Amino acid sequence: MTLRHLPLHDGWTLTADGPVPVGLPAGGVPAAVPGCVHTDLLAAGLIDDPYLDDNEKRLGWIGRTDWTYRTEFLWAGDGHAFTDLCFDGLDTVATVLLNGTEVGSTANQHRGYRFPVRSLLREGLNTLAVRFTAPYTYAEALRDKLGDRPGAYTEPYAFIRKMACNFGWDWGPTLVTSGIWRPVALESWTGPRIAEVKVLADLDGDGVPRLALTLDVDRAGDGPLEASVEVAGARAAFTVPDGEDRGAVTLSVPGAARWWPHSHGEQPLYDVTVRLGDEAWSGRTGFRAVGLEHEAFRISVNDEPVFVRGVNWIPDDCFPVRVTRQRISDRLDQAVAAGVNLVRVWGGGLYESDDFYELADEKGLLVWQDFPFACSAYPEEQPLYDEVAAEARENLVRLAPHPSLVLWCGNNENLEGHADWGWQEKLAGRTWGHAYYHELLPALCAEIDPTRPYWPGSPYSGSPELPPNDPARGTVHLWEVWNRADYTHYADAAHRFVAEFGFQGPPAYATLRRAVSGPLGLGAPLITHHQKAEDGDAKLLRGLGDHLPQPGSFDDWHWLTQLNQARAVAFGIRHFRSHTPYCMGAIVWQLNDCWPVVSWAAVDGDGRRKPLWYALRSVYADRLMAVRDGALHLVNDSPRPWEGALRLTRRSLEGVVLAEETVVVATAAREVTRVPLPPSVAGPADSSREVLVAELGDLRTVEFFEEDPRVALPPARYDVTVTQGDESGIGYRVTVTARTLLRDLALFPDRLDPAAEVDDMLVTLLPGESAVFHVTGAVLKDPEALGRRPVLRCVNETAAV
Repeated sequence: MTLRHLPLHDGWTLTADGPVPVGLPAGGVPAAVPGCVHTDLLAAGLIDDPYLDDNEKRLGWIGRTDWTYRTEFLWAGDGHAFTDLCFDGLDTVATVLLNGTEVGSTANQHRGYRFPVRSLLREGLNTLAVRFTAPYTYAEALRDKLGDRPGAYTEPYAFIRKMACNFGWDWGPTLVTSGIWRPVALESWTGPRIAEVKVLADLDGDGVPRLALTLDVDRAGDGPLEASVEVAGARAAFTVPDGEDRGAVTLSVPGAARWWPHSHGEQPLYDVTVRLGDEAWSGRTGFRAVGLEHEAFRISVNDEPVFVRGVNWIPDDCFPVRVTRQRISDRLDQAVAAGVNLVRVWGGGLYESDDFYELADEKGLLVWQDFPFACSAYPEEQPLYDEVAAEARENLVRLAPHPSLVLWCGNNENLEGHADWGWQEKLAGRTWGHAYYHELLPALCAEIDPTRPYWPGSPYSGSPELPPNDPARGTVHLWEVWNRADYTHYADAAHRFVAEFGFQGPPAYATLRRAVSGPLGLGAPLITHHQKAEDGDAKLLRGLGDHLPQPGSFDDWHWLTQLNQARAVAFGIRHFRSHTPYCMGAIVWQLNDCWPVVSWAAVDGDGRRKPLWYALRSVYADRLMAVRDGALHLVNDSPRPWEGALRLTRRSLEGVVLAEETVVVATAAREVTRVPLPPSVAGPADSSREVLVAELGDLRTVEFFEEDPRVALPPARYDVTVTQGDESGIGYRVTVTARTLLRDLALFPDRLDPAAEVDDMLVTLLPGESAVFHVTGAVLKDPEALGRRPVLRCVNETAAV
């Protein structure tokens, strides 16, 4: 049998089923498939870019409008017995009509649909229409029927199986989409067809790679069906028995090597080929074993515990069709370059594209996958319950081959919401999701994917009877810091696993400048529109606390709040990692943004790295020094011992050594050594005029005894030379030589050219020391501006040099 696959991506038009506030062409708007209404209207020039200024405010009508996509296609009899119309993704509530006949309806963005249509196809011209009911119409009607549920936001996202953050979040705009968001095609065949392949690759009890494969078939005739599978030099034949539509086989694959996260080893991947008659299915997998110690929440790969250096991932664009494979690759490369070894796909978004997981496999990034539930009580009544079961089944099978995927998690913050946010009284006995997280999803995971652990939600302490945010068990989310408490409160307790924590900062200057056409001033309305967190601007300033001075200008606000974000998160990570192995993970909120916004992200909505990214690269490095409780903690998350003479000096701000101690240290691989600080260096004579410097090999940390406003920082004095052409002959080389101590030296070349990037940031220099920054991506009219404010900044600057 030869399968015929006919994509149906051409010739689509979009029309509104009712009045709209823009003038649509009589014949409809040309529509891109895959795509969505917003991107089609934007491409046609009918709406302004929703990411710019406050244009978002004027686009709410799109999510309250019914829309229809139409196309025509030619079809000729192909001799096959069966033809299905296949949608990989419809967003969300749709009725599908072929030649005027309804072939099916949908109500779930998170799954695909297949409709048999052979009898409806015509020789020659055929018409296909997809009518979308407005998401608000559907969700609000179901809310009225089932009764409202409490949540973090008043939007009805709990009543529709759709990307929740479409309805707005504390970092994202409210842009409620409709559209054919993944590919659509006609598939024709005769005889038995490969309907679904499930691949589970792990290690057997002796540590030998093995592959368990399940093959589902569509068939019309009787008799057994012969099939085979090949992977990494191993082959096995198996049978789909007469009268059945499923066959399975498990084979040992001794020729395969183990897959590891990049922090622990290599990422060998192997092609898998399944044959049924003359039809073949191909995929790719890797072999590893995954474990989870529940109380400690310790993830292991191949029986080796992994300290999780993680980031949370949100959809990288409000319109997922714009997220290309290259864009995902760039974003995940930014994570790897920052020392990240795990990405948590957050529950208010999507099961991500195949590209996402394939790239994570290749790059050695572990993936924690939330099921798509977030920050709300979710009704369990029909039709939602069956939709949840269907989407979970589909995605469990789709994602099973990926070695990067190491954890399924039931939801984000819904267990905490039910326990601690006053939901129970508001629910008055109505369903809220318990059956999903504690019954349906764990049962499906056990049935379909027993090779990976399942965790009911985060935060969660391992039992419904325990407080969800118990630091001694399971996972915690730490949001007192940022919302109410100073970031030093990260150090109030030792936690087992911190699955969310973070601190806000503005995006890069060039990103903000592109997004806002008006003046960039403190409190400017258009900037405020790009701050979605409740009381966010005030929290930014309040968060500076005793750490940094209050800003007197927009430029200072931008610099100081970005710096404070970096320092806050770095402080938390140093604390968490210093408690290894009691604490075995930290997942920063968040890696990325979906649009240009003031947020918790390390990489902003235009893909630019904020100072936080550079701080992550430092504190997520294999080796880290962390000062805590009168000791220096040497964190060695590398496969080799860390040994040498640790030099500890107490110095004046002028660089004069006031006291010095040398300690011979040895920290084993994947361990932490606590080195008590000798009294001569631990206690300053004048805390406002001294620093502690710790040096071991090529790693150094400079610790201040006071917060910056209480340090007698000298006016910044330094020499700068800018030369065009680095070692590769491109870009600029900026050398800064300190004549005084320089605290957190940073360079922001995007202020001169939006394409410019710098390789390093947040460097503290002692008098006489130099730092070299490499700037790439642009040709500048005035390269010397790289050495002046507001491009070159440090904490103790008082005037341009």
